[in-house]
Amino acid sequence: MSSPELPYSLMSELSKVQDSEHPPVHLWHPDVERDIDLVISRDGVWNYFGSPIKRPRLVRLFASVLRRDGDDYYLVTPVEKCRITVEDVPFQVVLMNVVGEDMSTCLQVTTDMGEVVPVDDEHPLRIIQDGEEWIPYVVIRDGMEGRLNRNVYYQLADLMVSGKHLTLDGEWLGVWSHENFFPMLPV
Repeated sequence: MSSPELPYSLMSELSKVQDSEHPPVHLWHPDVERDIDLVISRDGVWNYFGSPIKRPRLVRLFASVLRRDGDDYYLVTPVEKCRITVEDVPFQVVLMNVVGEDMSTCLQVTTDMGEVVPVDDEHPLRIIQDGEEWIPYVVIRDGMEGRLNRNVYYQLADLMVSGKHLTLDGEWLGVWSHENFFPMLPV
């Protein structure tokens, strides 16, 4: 195997978990830990040694064994833990399904990895300001977030209503989902 191909030990262990949607990476604490040159760019592209990984099945396989420990992200198998670089967040939210309206609205988002989650207590929505830009995020799983792409953000903006949040003062623009109000911007 020539460099810079992915390490054989990582690939052989990944082949054992590729059929399960989400392996129990939270239970795996291997002794072998190292860094690999895999970067998830801000726009959601997975790059290995500076080149995009063009096989979607391989990227989805990696995403299935991705774990966040503190501020670090790892690809984890039962025998090896490989630290990778994530420039922003590991997932991009590419679709949003809206059912109901007003306070009975239920939002469901789909990531670029095909994961579908409701926007609810377990998967809260938040927004941050980065310069002049407002960037919305939603928790996908295990403390890892997805960034809403522009189309989904515009769809979300169309759903914003004025409301009050239990822990924040004043009126906020936000969205309802699964009986929760998610504040986005102060009015």
